[in-house]
Amino acid sequence: MTKRKKAEIQLLETGVPGLDEVLGGGIPEYSFNLIAGQPGAGKTTLAQQIVFHNASSERPAIYFTVLGEPPLKMLRYQQQYSFFDAEKLETSVRFVNLTDELISDGLEGVLERIIREVNEHTPGIVVVDSFRTLIGSVATDTSEGDLQAFVQRLALYLTSWQVTSFLIGEYSTKGGESSAIFTIADGIMWLSQEVDRNSVVRKLQIVKIRGRPTMPGLHNFRMTGDGVRVFPRIAVTVAEVDRAVRRGRTSTGIPDLDKMMHGGIPTGDSVLVVGPSGTGKSVLAMQFVAAAADTGDHAVLIVFEEHPKEYIHRAKKLGYDLGDMIEKGALEAIYLRPLDLSPDETLHEIREAVARVGAKRVVIDSMSGFELALAPTFRADFRESLYRLIGALTGEGITVLTTMELSQNESEFRFTPNLVSFLADDVILLRYVEIEQSLRRVLIIGKMRGSQHSKEFREYEVTGKGIQMLDGLDGFSGGISSAPQLKPLSI
Repeated sequence: MTKRKKAEIQLLETGVPGLDEVLGGGIPEYSFNLIAGQPGAGKTTLAQQIVFHNASSERPAIYFTVLGEPPLKMLRYQQQYSFFDAEKLETSVRFVNLTDELISDGLEGVLERIIREVNEHTPGIVVVDSFRTLIGSVATDTSEGDLQAFVQRLALYLTSWQVTSFLIGEYSTKGGESSAIFTIADGIMWLSQEVDRNSVVRKLQIVKIRGRPTMPGLHNFRMTGDGVRVFPRIAVTVAEVDRAVRRGRTSTGIPDLDKMMHGGIPTGDSVLVVGPSGTGKSVLAMQFVAAAADTGDHAVLIVFEEHPKEYIHRAKKLGYDLGDMIEKGALEAIYLRPLDLSPDETLHEIREAVARVGAKRVVIDSMSGFELALAPTFRADFRESLYRLIGALTGEGITVLTTMELSQNESEFRFTPNLVSFLADDVILLRYVEIEQSLRRVLIIGKMRGSQHSKEFREYEVTGKGIQMLDGLDGFSGGISSAPQLKPLSI
C-alpha cells in the first residue's frame, strides 16, 4: 500500500524575537488566528510587528480597524517602534477603517467591505483589529446565532482566500464569550500582564496551533523600542546526550586555592561561593574572571548589585584589568538591575552573551542580587529558576561561579541558605572567626562532587592584590565555631 504524501505547510517567520521558537517554527501560512488578551497587553503591537515583517509586494497586507481608534492615531504611536516601515504604507501595507460600514450597515456591511477589499487587492495577510469591539458593538441587537453565523462566514472567506489572517480581541479570560471564534481559530495566542507590587510582568501562551508542536507553558515577553520580544521558557533539564563532556580543571586564579581543590575547579562545574558581607566573595569572583586571560578562556560577568564600571574599576585597583579583557573581546559584562526580571529573560541575556564571546566561564555576582531583581511573581520559584539557569550553562560545558550572601550565626554552622546547595557541584565557604581577640577570615571547601579536596580550614586575607591564602588552623581546636581556641600543649 502506497503512503500518501503529507501536505506541506509553509511557515511564516513572525519577526518577533523568540516567538517562532515558541510557535514551533512560525505561523502556518493560510491559518486563521486569534490574538487575544487584556487591554494594553500588546496585541496590536504584536500584530503590526508580524505584518510589517512579512508584508511585501508579493504578499501585501490589509489591516482593518474597527471603532477602537482610527488608523491615523494608531500609526502615530506605532511608528515609534523600529519595525515600522513607512515606505510599506499604501504599497504593501494598507490600513482600512470599517467604522462607517459598521455604524450604517452592521455586520453585513463590514463583511461586504472586507470581501471587496480582499478581492480588489488580493492580500496575503489580513488583520481585523479589534474583532472583539466589532462583535460587542452589535451584540445588544443581534442574536447569538447571527453572531456565530457571521464569525463562521468570515472564517470561511478568509481561509478560502488563502490568506494568513489575524483577528484581535480583548478578553479578560480564556473562556468562551464567543465560543465560535475559539472553536474555528487555527491558532490562539493569549497575551496577559500581571501587576505584583511595583512590577509588571507580561506573559504569552500559545493556547492552540493546529498541526504544530508548540512550546507549552507561559512565556515572558517585553515591550521595547523594537516592539515585542519573547523569552521562551527554557527546559528545566538538559538531556544527557546534549551535555558537554567534562574534562580538565579550571583555575580559580588563586594558586593555593587550586591546590586545595586538587588542581582547580572541575571544568563544567557549578561553584557556589558563600559567606557574610565583607569576606571577599566578589574579590574571589574577580580573580576567577581575570584568570581566564592567563588560560585563553573567554568569560561573561553578570553583575546585579553595582554597575559594571564600578566593578571593573574596583578590580583594576586590585591589579586585575577586566576593562582590557572587554576591549579585546575576551569578556562581556552584563548589568541586570530591573526589579521585574524573569528567570528566562536573564538566562536569555546570559546565553546570548556566552555565544557572542565564546565564553567558558560565567560569573554571577551575586545570586542574592539576582533574587531581588526578579519580579515578586517569580521569587517563589527561585530555586527552580536557579536550577534551570545553572543547568543550561553547565550543560554546555561552561564553568559557573556564583556568589551568595550568607549571614553568619555564632551558634550555627551553615554552608548555604535556602536549601540551594544541591544546585552547586562545589561549595566554597568564606567565614569570620575570632582568634585571640582578632577578627580573621577562614576559607573552607564544603564539597566537591566526584573529586577529592582539602578538608582543612585555611586562613586568608583580602589584600591590595586580592585574596592571599595563609596557614591552616592546625594549632587550634573548634575551627568550625566562630572562636577557635589554641590546642593545649601535649606533655
